[in-house]
Parts: sequence; structure tokens; C-alpha cells
Amino acid sequence: MTNPLTHFDAAGEAHMVDVGDKPVTHRVAVAAGRIRMSPLTLDLVRAGTTKKGDVLGVARIAAIQGAKKTSELIPLCHPLALTRIAVEFSLDAATSSVECTARVQTRGQTGVEMEALTAVQVGLLTIYDMLKSADRGMVIDDVRLLEKHGGKSGSFVAADE
Repeated sequence: MTNPLTHFDAAGEAHMVDVGDKPVTHRVAVAAGRIRMSPLTLDLVRAGTTKKGDVLGVARIAAIQGAKKTSELIPLCHPLALTRIAVEFSLDAATSSVECTARVQTRGQTGVEMEALTAVQVGLLTIYDMLKSADRGMVIDDVRLLEKHGGKSGSFVAADE
């Protein structure tokens, strides 16, 4: 049986996977997550009246930077030449939350799931940082891979909840 944990060799030691012989394909990953906050804090985001400025604008730039720096943060991730990073935020008054969705693309020999997930986490952490003086009780949750396309394993689309 082939070891499904590709970051470990036959002796069980961690290593960076050799992707040198894999074909270059178009790879796409979409991830999402949310940060829940008090309704008053969400009103600050909506109004753009926080002391630190445009929360979502700064969080978008942070998310993009996070995707670009993934291989520096996650020890066994390959550095990738990303061809596109798109980050969107949506505000949900009913749950008093902000959802972050990141779509990351490359043409390469390995996927971009980790880059999309890192983008989401960094974007949400930035929102927390910018709003913590108003609401230290914010909760980041539901961070997940929504879809992945390209490569040998083909496509993955998360089941609807």
C-alpha cells in the first residue's frame, strides 16, 4: 500500500515531496472562513469608521501577502509562482460575521490549497487585529477548502453544508 502521507518517507521522517517529474498544469484552489463579532463591531466594519482605517482593504492586502508567503510559514510547502490571488469579503448581519473567500491560481507541479487557506487565515487575523480594541471576543471559525482543481488527483468540491 502506498503511504497516503506524502510528506513522510519510508522511515517516517518528514521531507519535502519531489514534484520534479509531475506535469505542469493549471491549478486552482478556493478556501473560505469567517470571523464572528458583535453587531456593533460589524457596524464599524460596514461604516468604515475604525481608528485603524479600511479594515477590509487592509485585510485583503494581508490575505494576498499571506498566500505569497505560504512556503515561508508552512515548513514543507513548495514556493510557488502564483498567477492570481483574489480575495473577497462578505458581511452577514444575521450571524454578525465577515466571511473571507480566497481563490488562488498557478501553473505548476503542485497545488495551491495551502496558499488559499493561508490567505483566508491571514485575512481574518488582520480583521481581528484591526478590531480587537472594539471587540476581543471575536471568533475565527469554519476555515475550509471549498474546491481544488488541477493535478493528478483531479477536482475536489466540498459538499454543501
